[in-house]
Amino acid sequence: MDQNEVDQEAESEVELGEELSVEEQLKEDLGKEKDKFLRLFAEFENYKKRTSKERMDLFKTAGQEVILSLLPVMDDFDRALAEISKSDDDGMYQGVLLINNKLRETLKSKGLLEVEVKEGDDFDAEIHDAVTQVPAPDKKLKGKIIDVIQKGYKLGDKIIRHPKVVVGN
Repeated sequence: MDQNEVDQEAESEVELGEELSVEEQLKEDLGKEKDKFLRLFAEFENYKKRTSKERMDLFKTAGQEVILSLLPVMDDFDRALAEISKSDDDGMYQGVLLINNKLRETLKSKGLLEVEVKEGDDFDAEIHDAVTQVPAPDKKLKGKIIDVIQKGYKLGDKIIRHPKVVVGN
């Protein structure tokens, strides 16, 4: 081999090395682009899930304002039933009771549930709204609910009105 052949061979090896580095560069670029694509795809999937969940939550609580405005009407029905039950007019009591039950069942079908609270239950600040504290008539009632002033309601899993209670101190 003469010097020209050695130089040509060295040049071809350099070109081959450059080609490999170009090929390696392209593979690296492809890997980066693939990674960006996968990240973008995962981000889009998360976006779809999040918006779907938000939409479902919106549908669940779409009538919340209307239902909130009907809660005082339900309170009035409870007071009316308590007063009518004291009278001798059983027909009027039954009529008001039927209307009350129909309203409650309609709202229940829309997802409204009463928060179950009774005297003697433990007070929970996340669920109950303490209106006042009174000395407990019995040591067992200390930190417990003495009286329920106003019923609480939840729409689905969300409490839309906390029950107002009196707590024993």
